[in-house]
Amino acid sequence: MDSERILHVHSHALRERLLRLSPRSKRMLQIAVDVLLIWLALWLAFVIRLGDASIVQPLGVHAWLFTAAPLTAIPLFLRCGLYRTVMRYLGPQALVAIGRVVTAAAALLAAVVYLYGDSPAVVPRSTIVIYWLLSLLFIGGLRVLVRHYFNDVQFGEHTLPLIPNGGRRREERPRVVIYGAGAAGNQLLQALRLGGELLAVGFLDDNKELAGRLMAGLQVYSPDDLDFMLRDTDAQEILLAIPSASRARRNEIVDVLAKHSVPVRTLPGLMDLASGRVRVETLREVQIDDLLGREPVAPDQALFARCIDQQVVMVTGAGGSIGSELCRQIVRRSPRALILFEHSEFGLYAIQRELEEHLRHADLAIRIVPVLGSVRNPTRLLDAMEAWQVDTIYHAAAYKHVPMVENNIAEGIVNNTFGTLYAAQAALRAGVSNFVLVSTDKAVRPTNVMGGTKRMAELVLQALAKEERPVPYGKRDDAIDNRTRFTMVRFGNVLGSSGSVIPLFKQQIRQGGPVTVTDPEITRYFMTIPEAAQLVIQAGSMGQGGDVFVLDMGEPVKIAKLAEKMIQLSGLSVRHPGNADGDIEIRYTGLRPGEKLYEELLIGDNVSPTDHPMIMRANEKDMPWEALKAALAELDGAIRNDDYPRSRELFYQLVDGYQASGEIVDLIYRERRSGSRVST
Repeated sequence: MDSERILHVHSHALRERLLRLSPRSKRMLQIAVDVLLIWLALWLAFVIRLGDASIVQPLGVHAWLFTAAPLTAIPLFLRCGLYRTVMRYLGPQALVAIGRVVTAAAALLAAVVYLYGDSPAVVPRSTIVIYWLLSLLFIGGLRVLVRHYFNDVQFGEHTLPLIPNGGRRREERPRVVIYGAGAAGNQLLQALRLGGELLAVGFLDDNKELAGRLMAGLQVYSPDDLDFMLRDTDAQEILLAIPSASRARRNEIVDVLAKHSVPVRTLPGLMDLASGRVRVETLREVQIDDLLGREPVAPDQALFARCIDQQVVMVTGAGGSIGSELCRQIVRRSPRALILFEHSEFGLYAIQRELEEHLRHADLAIRIVPVLGSVRNPTRLLDAMEAWQVDTIYHAAAYKHVPMVENNIAEGIVNNTFGTLYAAQAALRAGVSNFVLVSTDKAVRPTNVMGGTKRMAELVLQALAKEERPVPYGKRDDAIDNRTRFTMVRFGNVLGSSGSVIPLFKQQIRQGGPVTVTDPEITRYFMTIPEAAQLVIQAGSMGQGGDVFVLDMGEPVKIAKLAEKMIQLSGLSVRHPGNADGDIEIRYTGLRPGEKLYEELLIGDNVSPTDHPMIMRANEKDMPWEALKAALAELDGAIRNDDYPRSRELFYQLVDGYQASGEIVDLIYRERRSGSRVST
């Protein structure tokens, strides 16, 4: 075992030394080795043909032939680009090229023998044929062995058919260039050649030493020569094969590519490849979430398990964007049961079916319980929690679309504020251990009803968390022992959610535009849905009671820039005064009712770090429970009486920094007073 280990260490060291050689040194080494192989092939050809090694005289009568062989072969090898091929990524096209050039070299040597040889007896004709076969074996075989040595793959593992079965004709296939000439790029190339649907015509790579060289039979171009590459290859699409690149680097690359209006697709990330969820040949459009924000931080597994492992977990709004992702994350953490609480029948059916399919494939024994119900029904909430003895609740049920809630004020208040109140009081009565509210950055100094309702929901949980035996709001006035730890998690927009601009932009681009943006200066914080769900679960495990946690959303993003980048990534150009022939126009429509130019995550500056680098604890004002109960009763009465100005006044009194637009609220109030029927 020791000798094997020593041999492995020396082999690894040799490999590293060879890789560190300059391109010129590597080329000279290949030429020297090929000269030796040519001499060996010629000498063995004589021995095989004549059966006597003593007859062969490389330094005597046959010296002219041993001089002519490399002099005819090596210049031909150089001319045909044999030494520009990166041997550790040798492909089938390169092997075919080697066969052709070695055959040509043997034919040239045969011509030299015919013209200048003393007689056929000195150099038998069959010797040249044997030399040709041995040269093929030595020169081609050496390169295959080098590929095996550097890549640790068995011979033939990546060999692909030269003409893909069932593929389209070469001239009919879309022409693509692969960005990234490393291992992932070469695996992608081989997958494309096997599939036969796309025609790879070149590589792009940041490594300047690879520029101008051949890899797997394709030219490697520098990103600096992008215009020349597009003209030279007539490429119609660029495929990113850089799964390990950071988001910042990927963003830089796409910014460069987007200027040329070439569609861009990408390989999945390394974690997806490693987990087996996707294969290397799986390509997808570059998603905008690949390009935004900061690098995600790996989740803390201990925080993940604290409120989920072997517990009964309930998710309200389980069919929504955040709720469904919470469910996906939860089932991977081995709960005893997962209760899906959802008022949309289709949404509930879809997430239940997806989760049960996942459990079948993963062979997991987790009970999935679909409960059709609304958070506006306190009895239904309590029944579900008591029947299943729920340990942890993630409350994601809410109306989140700002203009929609602005036009349906009563529904927004009842669903978002009172729905949270009913869920929290049911959790108290059922003895639930953990209650986590999914909140929003729009709860900070809100200019809209939706943000105000979510801040009111936070106030409810903050007030309840400070009461040892709160007397619930409503008809029942018996005090309840508080065994529930209430936590709130506040974050910004999530990409791809039902209320996100991304699906709207994609639809508008598919329809040929225009892409509508409310204001050139409007900015938003963004986070991916899986990342947001992971951080919600972790933050919920950190709370002591009444905590408001804020997630690190990275830098805010201008929506106009987002729209521009999405147009360019689709292979189209933006139409503007400086580019009248562009494909898609960005049209500014003005801020919608209740919409802010900039969103905030904190009401004040009083924030403290936590053990997690992306989660902060906000220390903000709250209200005593008894005072809040009286305010909620008055708000309830105002809603029942359609007194929306009073509702707005209560928001002014209770919610820090609330600044309603007022137009729609007053309009509804006036029209109701005049007898008109206006839906709220």
